[in-house]
Amino acid sequence: MDESCCRDHCHDRRHLLNRARRIVLWALPQYDLEWEWIRYIGMSDSVTYQIQTRNAGRFLLRIHRAQVSESEIRSELMLLRMLNGVLHFPVPEGIPGIGGDDLLAVAGEEPEFSWVTLMRWVEGEEAAKDLTEPALLKMGKMMGRLHQAAAQFNPPAGFTRPVWGAESFRGEMIKLEHHYPGFLSKKAWKSYQAAAAKIIAELEKMDVSNDTYGLIHADLHSGNVVFHGDEPHPIDFGRCGYGYYLYDMAGSLLELYPDQRKVFIEGYESVMKLEADYARKLESFFIMVMIGNYCHYAPIPEEAARLREEQPYAQAYIREYLQGTPFVFKRIEPAEA
Repeated sequence: MDESCCRDHCHDRRHLLNRARRIVLWALPQYDLEWEWIRYIGMSDSVTYQIQTRNAGRFLLRIHRAQVSESEIRSELMLLRMLNGVLHFPVPEGIPGIGGDDLLAVAGEEPEFSWVTLMRWVEGEEAAKDLTEPALLKMGKMMGRLHQAAAQFNPPAGFTRPVWGAESFRGEMIKLEHHYPGFLSKKAWKSYQAAAAKIIAELEKMDVSNDTYGLIHADLHSGNVVFHGDEPHPIDFGRCGYGYYLYDMAGSLLELYPDQRKVFIEGYESVMKLEADYARKLESFFIMVMIGNYCHYAPIPEEAARLREEQPYAQAYIREYLQGTPFVFKRIEPAEA
């Protein structure tokens, strides 16, 4: 990506954050909170801030980008309320404003942003980089319990959440085609295309059943898990939607070592049993999530160097996948540059 594109990206980012700051200061009085400090967290489909109050604890304030619809946000909040009612561990939950609604329309002319939500903060510490076997077992159990609980939810008419499957993946590949030159050669891109074609063909053959498919978190890597004592708690349900349970699992396994993946799955299967041939299908979802992650980060100039560094490993996984060689539970040597 050339220097002028980087400058444009930085300018656009500063512009959005300046607008978001104004919205934060407008929104907080709508919740009647006596705040002590505000800390910026990050920006993706929403701009997020941690709010520390004088007497009511901590909260997460989200300013949603205009591309996210009202029905999608209300549906997420509805699912989270249900999960908090049945799970034995907390998940984020929406807090209503002084007007009684837990979704506030952004006031004024702010075309980039549409809605504000305030969420109760889930207390805990970030997951350790070196996850222990007991922690991995509990993380697997946590995912199983999430899937089990979400399966009890009976969505009302108008419930709207993304579907993570063949169609969404096609969209990710179209987006990635515009950005891959920042970190991939043309030869490497062809291997991505071949892997994508195989994944889509596999997805279109898969059956949908209550045992394998439902409402999922869709982004449950270790960065979206906090530990309260020894217990893991999930956060950031912004991508929650419909998909295969194995897709959700692949997002957690991608960052783990092969032996750690086995432990995570052992924890999951103590709650939810997997189908007999799950490993073959899991490989398709593993590569799907990996490519999806690169689609997300490829447009961001600051990420280009990291994406290039990871490609020997990504290409090795894709090589094994295209050859039909099992790889999820064995160590793979990086491909030569």
